[in-house]
Amino acid sequence: MDIHALYGLAFRGFRDSRIRLFYRTFEIGAETTVLDVGGSLYFWRRAAGLDLPLPRVTILNLAVPAARPGLPWVAGDALRLPFRDESFDVVFSNSVLEHVSDPQTAAAEIRRVGRRYFVQTPDRGFPFEPHFLAPFIHYLPRPLRLWAAPLTPWALITRPGPGGARAFVDGIRLMSAREFRALFPGGTLVRERFAGLSKSLVACGVAGSGPRS
Repeated sequence: MDIHALYGLAFRGFRDSRIRLFYRTFEIGAETTVLDVGGSLYFWRRAAGLDLPLPRVTILNLAVPAARPGLPWVAGDALRLPFRDESFDVVFSNSVLEHVSDPQTAAAEIRRVGRRYFVQTPDRGFPFEPHFLAPFIHYLPRPLRLWAAPLTPWALITRPGPGGARAFVDGIRLMSAREFRALFPGGTLVRERFAGLSKSLVACGVAGSGPRS
């Protein structure tokens, strides 16, 4: 099985709830301009499956698919978004900030190019690490994370090799609610919960602001 297909199956319920929250929070319609930072077609296909209107979405990622299916794509870096200030009604980003080298700069860019924003990241306080599909690995020191990574469901499916596992480990830095809140001071912080625990964090706000506790 493809790892992204497995992520989709494992987290579909959470993602469907998230997309509904996004639409409800900002009254998303067919004329709303949306920049999806680090995204793919997944959420917009899910929105269609939920009978939600497709907004005017532009997807930005480091690489653009050769076929560019379905929606406009732009190659770009989250640390330097190639758009003017307030170019979009809303900037949407899902599970991206934990992968960038400078989350503070990425958050500032999101707030710059969007009049509003909706940004999600996994909560470091949740004991299950969603990228590796394994419990507690994100709490280990780096040498132990490197040792444990090849034993996780992620590695068993992707078979990354030593270099790939190291790059994956070093490419993920989960944030606490306090760290995430500091990136978007002033708006709304929503916690997605599972079994009473905070699983993911969502920042919703307007340009120049971010979540309150």
